Amino acid sequence: MRRVGIIGTTVLLFLFGATSFGYAQQQQQNQNKQRTKQQQNQSKQRAKPQAKPQQQNQNKQRAQQQQKQTRNTQQRAQQQQNQKNQQRAQQQQQKQTRNTQQRAQQQQNQKNQQRAQQQQQKQTRNTQQRAQQQQNQKNQQRAQQQQKQTRNTQQRAQQQQNQKNQQRAQQQQKQTRNTQQANRGRPAQLARTPQRQRQWQQQQHQDWQQHRARNFESEHRSWQQRGGYRGYRVPDSYYRSHYGQAHWFHVYDLPFMVVGGYPRFQYDGYWFDFVEPYPEYWGNDWYQTDDVYVEYQNDGYYLFNRRYPGRPGVAISISF
Repeated sequence: MRRVGIIGTTVLLFLFGATSFGYAQQQQQNQNKQRTKQQQNQSKQRAKPQAKPQQQNQNKQRAQQQQKQTRNTQQRAQQQQNQKNQQRAQQQQQKQTRNTQQRAQQQQNQKNQQRAQQQQQKQTRNTQQRAQQQQNQKNQQRAQQQQKQTRNTQQRAQQQQNQKNQQRAQQQQKQTRNTQQANRGRPAQLARTPQRQRQWQQQQHQDWQQHRARNFESEHRSWQQRGGYRGYRVPDSYYRSHYGQAHWFHVYDLPFMVVGGYPRFQYDGYWFDFVEPYPEYWGNDWYQTDDVYVEYQNDGYYLFNRRYPGRPGVAISISF
């Protein structure tokens, strides 16, 4: 059995080898046939006559078409390239144009800014010049006004001085007249003798000192407190021209006497009687040096001393 199996296997292997060898030879033959056919076909093609003129024309046309297509393709490519170059050139030109315009705009802006600055500076200078001119005009006007005020002040001062001088002259004339009247009322030898004159002045000084208040604020009483004024009333027209603050005088050298225990003096044709002591703060020689005036206030006449403005006056009564 074992031998039979081995023989069978050997037979099978032999058959398989023979079959494989026959199959390989057949493939070799087929390949050789194909090579032979290809060689024959190539020989036929080499031996085949030249193509006909029509075929040649067609081939030529095809070649021309291909050349034309190639040229068209090249032309389109060249056109595209030209277009691209043209676009690049246009873009470059536009960019240069924009840059040029921007530079021009910047230069124009700078010029405009410079013009604006110059205009502003010019306006500022003009404004400053106008302000300076106005200030100069104001200063000139102030100077003129000050000069005018100075002239007016000087004129007023001169007028006041002239008025004072005129008043002094009038008062001196009045005092001269009063002195003359007083001298006419005295004994002839008293007016002519200097010794008698000195004695009379000393007596007048003593009389005034005896009628000096110790505390005028407590001793003074107004005419209203006295029950009203009962003396002579000077007419208004005569009062305005002879009495008041503008018509001051000195009591010294006026007719003087003591009546009823109080001093009296004569001025402008009237006698003025003291009805109370004069203030203690008036000087010892006030009747010689101080300017006094007679003024009517509400309830009667008072004698005021210009050396003490704002202080009350001494109550006096007027008679012929």
